[in-house]
Amino acid sequence: MNQTVQKPAAARRGRPPKLADDGTRTNDPERTMADIVAMATREFADKGLAGARIDEIAAATRTSKRMIYYYFGSKEGLYVAVLEDAYRRIRHIEQGLQLDDLAPEDALRKLVGFTVDYQRANPDFVRLVMNENIHRGQFLAQSKTIQQLNVPAIGAVEAVYRRGVKAGVFRKDIDPVDLHMSISALSFFNVSNRHTFALIFKRELDSPQAIVARRDSIVEMIVRFVRK
Repeated sequence: MNQTVQKPAAARRGRPPKLADDGTRTNDPERTMADIVAMATREFADKGLAGARIDEIAAATRTSKRMIYYYFGSKEGLYVAVLEDAYRRIRHIEQGLQLDDLAPEDALRKLVGFTVDYQRANPDFVRLVMNENIHRGQFLAQSKTIQQLNVPAIGAVEAVYRRGVKAGVFRKDIDPVDLHMSISALSFFNVSNRHTFALIFKRELDSPQAIVARRDSIVEMIVRFVRK
């Protein structure tokens, strides 16, 4: 789901510089920035920060390196914008799950199942997070919005968990942040390590049957861990 990319400060100060007749676009800054972030997401996910090429992103989006630097300041600034957009998209979808309409255990199953499905369907998100962990979170630390973006994720887990405790179906000694980490860990490993795991243990992990079985297993593990 494409989300509008938040304008960097440089882009808010005026019009982008006029470019020569080289096929670049200057008439729709919001769309141009969104296209740049979408292409940069693939470039950074595939090649990491060091290997990604700004000129390839510019060519693929019919912009220019000059315009990209105008909007995002630097290669690193674009990388931070990509990370923010990746987290913004998953958190936006999470907020629409309507978990309050379900019984606590059903809500937890839906939340865990969504996380498993989303990460499997969005391997670029997993690769971006892996790359940023190689950098020890150096660039996410520069973001002014990343913590705020992730507040709803903990809020959703905590709300479901507290309702379950109140209803007497979940045990009382679980930290919601730790629960979120466990859900994320199982879902993340399911994508990040599937190639090596399949090779080492001679398992077919990409068949429809294997995907469903693994998803069900992760959901069941989390529910049994939380259940009273």
